[in-house]
Amino acid sequence: MIVTRTPFRITLGGGGTDLPDFYAKHGGYVLALGIDKYMYVALNVPFADRKVRLHYTESETVDRTEELKHELAREALRLHNIHDAIEISSLADLPAGTGLGSSSAYLVGLLSAVRAYLGIPTSGELLADEACRIELDILRKPIGKQDQYMAAVGGLTELHISRDGSVRLEPIALPGYAVTELVSKTHLYYTNVPRVTTEILAEQRRSLERGTGSVEESLGEILEIGRRIGRAIKAQDFEGFGRLMHDHWLSKKRLSGRVTVPAMEQLYDHVRERFGVLGGKVAGAGGGGFLMLYCPRDGKALTEFMAAQGLSRLTYDAEFEGSRVLLNALGGRSVHYHLSNRP
Repeated sequence: MIVTRTPFRITLGGGGTDLPDFYAKHGGYVLALGIDKYMYVALNVPFADRKVRLHYTESETVDRTEELKHELAREALRLHNIHDAIEISSLADLPAGTGLGSSSAYLVGLLSAVRAYLGIPTSGELLADEACRIELDILRKPIGKQDQYMAAVGGLTELHISRDGSVRLEPIALPGYAVTELVSKTHLYYTNVPRVTTEILAEQRRSLERGTGSVEESLGEILEIGRRIGRAIKAQDFEGFGRLMHDHWLSKKRLSGRVTVPAMEQLYDHVRERFGVLGGKVAGAGGGGFLMLYCPRDGKALTEFMAAQGLSRLTYDAEFEGSRVLLNALGGRSVHYHLSNRP
């Protein structure tokens, strides 16, 4: 059996500028942080038959990989010419659809397991490139590149995206006490609101393709705000980061009428006024999932208030390793692999 562990991520700045229709014109920039919440993928080889078995929220047993309904698993296996005799299971610390990159974490974790199974040398960048090829080129999903790269490399990382789609990774090295401060004051609350990410991103892509509307202009603002957030984080100006998050909130709302819902906006305005929250954002493309709030002082009071509203706080820490193989015990071998962008 092979077992991989792949981190989820939170986006601190520039989200949305990693969409191909935007970065092809303007380039892109994303700053994100890997967190210690994970997707686990287990790969095994059946002993008695050559079936393909896949276990996730559903279970599939088929004769050939091509028959799988799960698109990511099907294309990951096909990419590496695995057509039968495989069993794959997955577990996650967080449910799907929360805006923290779970789908790409699954794909990167599976690709990591497949490469270990085949004995193919790998790196974080190779895993991310393969995942992007599957999601963007083969499946034509209306998503960007940050989720795949952050799942593969983790850390506090800047993604500089060129117009040709190439990605340059730049890890930010902060002292441990600074990372602790940033994490402790950047709260995540689960909104219990269903997300409509695919529809929101598809709507944005159509607008970018037409070259009309405010989407391109708003993403241009988010690109500049994201770069300013990166400079603030490097300078350990976390209150500046919090205030820039509010600017980001205003620009992001103009991307789609479905980024937030009225109740969430009312809540956001209330916590800014009552608890000194400097800024916030909806994780992912919007529509629900997690609400991120930067609260420099009254964190305990904010957490208690949000709990009274039925919004639980997710406690997390930074994760500086990307996708890694925890166990490789196929054929009596036991090998550990590590993929990291730690400077």
